[in-house]
Amino acid sequence: MNVLVINCGSSSLKFQLINSDSEQVLAKGLCERIGIDGSLTYQPAGGEKVKSDKAMPTHTEAIQFVIDALTDDKTGVVKDLKEIGAVGHRVVHGGEKFAKSVVITDEVMKAIEECNDLAPLHNPANLIGINACQKLMPGTPMVAVFDTAFHQTMPAKAYMYGLPYEYYDKYKVRRYGFHGTSHSFVSKRAAELVGKPYDAVKTIVCHLGNGASICAVENGESVDTSMGLTPLEGLVMGTRSGDIDPAILEFIAKKEDLDIAGLMTMLNKKSGVFGLSNNLSSDFRDLTSAAESGNEIAATTVDVFCYRVAKYVGSYVAAMNGVDVIAFTAGIGENASLVREKVMEYLGYLGVAIDKEANDSHGEEVKISTPDSKVDVFVIPTNEELAIARETVALV
Repeated sequence: MNVLVINCGSSSLKFQLINSDSEQVLAKGLCERIGIDGSLTYQPAGGEKVKSDKAMPTHTEAIQFVIDALTDDKTGVVKDLKEIGAVGHRVVHGGEKFAKSVVITDEVMKAIEECNDLAPLHNPANLIGINACQKLMPGTPMVAVFDTAFHQTMPAKAYMYGLPYEYYDKYKVRRYGFHGTSHSFVSKRAAELVGKPYDAVKTIVCHLGNGASICAVENGESVDTSMGLTPLEGLVMGTRSGDIDPAILEFIAKKEDLDIAGLMTMLNKKSGVFGLSNNLSSDFRDLTSAAESGNEIAATTVDVFCYRVAKYVGSYVAAMNGVDVIAFTAGIGENASLVREKVMEYLGYLGVAIDKEANDSHGEEVKISTPDSKVDVFVIPTNEELAIARETVALV
């Protein structure tokens, strides 16, 4: 079966067409600047990447351009839409309503919409993408794969906040966690690499990208994760603050005359390693290069990021009373050898020993701990699109 995987943002749309039998990516691409002027980047397997400017007033036009590219006589990879057996949609927030992926129905659409308040920047865009596909591909089965679903196995002691219970009761204010599709994919692969059953291994997955989160996976279930009600909690990220003293908000609001919207913009767009580096960059390639050149602020920024990662890893070792595998993934986790080395330096108490030669790799699946290390440490490239395709096939 060929599965079209859609990851829809407010003004962008990523896609891959995957053959579920071979798990080969037949084609992939990106629609950008939807609603402004629009552009489509498209690349068939083994072919050249082509970028073209196209007017995309809405996501419906973007989906149509994707379909046109996939079925094009010269660069297409299928003859017509009948060769696409299903569509898998990434949906960011499923709240407490969804603990697993589901076939999309009218009832599911309504339930996703009810979670809009929990992810106002993401869920509405995800729904737009689903509606556009339904309009252009009527009768094709569609599946929603939720970022939050994997974490619905967390116990109450991990997801409840120290707030008045009425806010959970009325508004479902609790920890939900994100990057669930990635954490699930990587933790399963980690179990395969150490040759243990998935339900008999304790794994800590460090998904380190511009958005970053850490997850404790015990016996095949997420038992804790660093992101919270929203993707703002947890690690210091590209432009997001991560954990801070909440009273800082009142202090800064009074000093800078900021309202709630201004504070949230500051926390989400102007903080993290970008803000901490004095607006140098949110890209770790720039930060590490600057640090190596003697920029003390950049060096401190890298240290803060690595220290926060190590602290979360340590806390999750305590939460699971041990750990068998630690896995690094996503853009920073897969490519920043310096970050991995600095994090692992904090883990000597666990008996972690780093193979520096193996760690000097980028974007490859590799074991970076030594043979005598008491904890196995891997770099495992994530593949959320393949995970979504697998979930879709399993349901349809």
